Amino acid sequence: MVLIVVFGVALLIAVLLSGLAARTVLSTSFLFLVGGALVSDGFLGLIHITPDSEIVSVTADLALFAVLFTDGMHVSFPKLRHNWRNPARALGLGMPLAFVGMALITHFLVGLDWTTSFLVGAVLAPTDPVFASAIVGRKEVPSKLRQLLNVESGINDGLALPVVLILIAAAGPTSGDAEASLGKIALELVLGLVFGVVLPYVVIELVRFRLLGAEPKLQPLLPLAIGVILYALCHLTHANPYLAAFSAGAVLTARSLEAKEAFEPLGEALAELAKFAALLVFGALLTPQLFGDLSFGGYVAVVLAIMLIRPASLLLSLLGTRFTRQEKLVAAWFGPKGFASVVYGLLVLQAGIPQGQEAFTLIAVCIAFSIIAHSSTDVPIARLFKVEDIAGIPGDESAPVAARDTR
Repeated sequence: MVLIVVFGVALLIAVLLSGLAARTVLSTSFLFLVGGALVSDGFLGLIHITPDSEIVSVTADLALFAVLFTDGMHVSFPKLRHNWRNPARALGLGMPLAFVGMALITHFLVGLDWTTSFLVGAVLAPTDPVFASAIVGRKEVPSKLRQLLNVESGINDGLALPVVLILIAAAGPTSGDAEASLGKIALELVLGLVFGVVLPYVVIELVRFRLLGAEPKLQPLLPLAIGVILYALCHLTHANPYLAAFSAGAVLTARSLEAKEAFEPLGEALAELAKFAALLVFGALLTPQLFGDLSFGGYVAVVLAIMLIRPASLLLSLLGTRFTRQEKLVAAWFGPKGFASVVYGLLVLQAGIPQGQEAFTLIAVCIAFSIIAHSSTDVPIARLFKVEDIAGIPGDESAPVAARDTR
């Protein structure tokens, strides 16, 4: 109950300061992160949460599912068909470069073995522009830039997961089962994609029957029902819920624009609540002991991950594109580590691999630094595109729900 009270107080403060946050470097994401840290065992001791607490994995899992579901609903297939090359470059070249680059600095600066170092690289490879809302959520920012960041973040979570699971199997006590795990992981990905495509397609077709349909006030609950069923179905069958969420959102919009528009206000609110809850719980893990356990080399690796690895890898992947220099630099900077990395980092910690604790410490500190750095620089950088009144600009229809209007 104390956690609920803390969440309510943090939510109230975030709402009251949201207008100020939309115009300055203040970030509501940062408020929840700090709020969670303050009430944890490391400071006030009001709540007691450890990395192996079920609430940590559940909140991060729900938040990632909700964000991907709403992000998927803002993918335009017609636009994507005409502008697929830039996201493909970021995913096919930029992401592997970031993965390898992070593995190298982890091995040489932190001293982890090669398998665990590549595991850290895979965990920190996915990006999450939900912490860069003034960039991906404003129509003044060029649409091709917003689409690049949105599609990249929506897909790279699912691409990173099989690599993470394979490397966990290779690094763990049952490393000999890595090849057997590959087939299982592939099946989970295929099932997630199938569920994400078939379920919303069938539901939308049912709605079109003459005897069926929803009352106007209940229409927003249709996509919500799809999301709830999909989440439960994926966990019951061990299908990949993140690939399912993103694909379901995209299919839902493609098949029924009315359903997407009806769900948009509710979906935005639910995604924000899930995000804030996950940030609060994750913040509770950021104790002084956690930061003290990371070596000097680890802090250097964190800084390089944010300041060098992501920017350099994306800039290389965008060579020869029609992006302006300014757009390339903005895209390169906004590679925040988000809920996917939290979920995958917890998988590493709970897998029982020899250097799992050291890997999780590095991952957690990197995520915390990334959230602070990216969520506090989105507004100043958005102003480079001549956004004069951040708080008063209506959201663009192509922007991700979870990333629009709130920080």
